[in-house]
Amino acid sequence: MVNEQIHFDDGVAYERYMGRWSQLVGDVFLDWLVPQPGLRWLDVGCGNGAFTEMVVERCAPASVQGIDPSEEQLAYARTRSSLRDTLLHRADAMALPFADNAFDVAVMPLVIFFVPDPARGVAEMARVACPGGAVAAYAWDMAGGGFPYKLLRDEMRELGIAVPAPPSPDASRLDAMRDLWAGAGLDRIDTREIAVQRTFVDFDDYWTAILGGSSVGSKLAAMAPRDLALLKTRIHARLPADDSGRITYSARANAVKGYAPR
Repeated sequence: MVNEQIHFDDGVAYERYMGRWSQLVGDVFLDWLVPQPGLRWLDVGCGNGAFTEMVVERCAPASVQGIDPSEEQLAYARTRSSLRDTLLHRADAMALPFADNAFDVAVMPLVIFFVPDPARGVAEMARVACPGGAVAAYAWDMAGGGFPYKLLRDEMRELGIAVPAPPSPDASRLDAMRDLWAGAGLDRIDTREIAVQRTFVDFDDYWTAILGGSSVGSKLAAMAPRDLALLKTRIHARLPADDSGRITYSARANAVKGYAPR
């Protein structure tokens, strides 16, 4: 069975659905990476700039560039005031448009499972990293149940609705990431899990985020009103809420870092 391709073409909806989750993991990830100031950064699969913005605001970089296949996502990223001096390119993670040794840090946030050939994508990051440069990534633990909207996907499948899946879901396993980094010839490889929580004001806040979800939004929009209402009721019943109606939901990502040989 061929997986349906997932498209990200709405920066605003992505921000609500996934951008905030990415930043929660990104905070921990950057603390773990411990980058020095004044470095040249590349954000591979920068999307709408959620993580790119964190690099600019937290890491005092000398320069930041980003690539993404979606012009719509890049257009949203360019509206972020902190990214006005950031060069953002439409490009493929498996064919980076940069010379060898061009960056001190190459990162891939929430992207590796979307790359059809993950080994090639990691090899490209290693190629553009300078000697001693960091190559790092984080991704939802898809195989281990860490995806923040796993409940939604499970309920959709229970109702017989096909759920789009990324082409390389197993690439986000810790052992797989370590193997990919080793296969690219990177040194001093380390991995870790990152657990985060996000609080929604109420169920409507959660449901609004879901309806704009880049991977499921079109599926939900195509459902018959009765079926969509049933799905909403089933999810509502399974989500924990506190006395004020707030919903705190957990997710887990895997992270990896390594360094180009000197």
